[in-house]
Amino acid sequence: MPEMLNAFLLMMPHVVKYASVFLLSMVKFFGGPLAGAAAGLPFMAIWALTVAGMMTSVVVFTGVGRAFTAHLQRRRRLRHQPIFTRRSRQIVRVFSRFGIGGIAFLTPILFTPIGGAVIATLLGVKRQHILLHMLWSALLWGAAGAFLAIRFSHLFIRH
Repeated sequence: MPEMLNAFLLMMPHVVKYASVFLLSMVKFFGGPLAGAAAGLPFMAIWALTVAGMMTSVVVFTGVGRAFTAHLQRRRRLRHQPIFTRRSRQIVRVFSRFGIGGIAFLTPILFTPIGGAVIATLLGVKRQHILLHMLWSALLWGAAGAFLAIRFSHLFIRH
């Protein structure tokens, strides 16, 4: 039993590094690659954890998206907030012009993974289409983020 505890305690710093990349990517996409580069993780690990983090958020929030959308609409009505704001008009304009591909492309850089999933759900996109487009977006931006974070890590990490 003490050997298992020792092994667990020795693994803990590594688990924390990997978990931080995954969890940050669930909430704020580019936080994952930055945390991964700061922790000294290899490119493939950063990329995989970033993609997994974003896709976990997308799966969860498209699954509960309809209920979450109804909650947001009720809250907006209670607060007497306008339905169409400048930002919501811009989002609808992007969706009208580029479809779910445009929303997915912009999700990591302008929206959060949660925000992009909720926006796509609000716009009535089928869950399978949301998942497909968010996956290619996460793969693309995850690779770019991991590469840039590693390449320029010397600017934000002291050695």
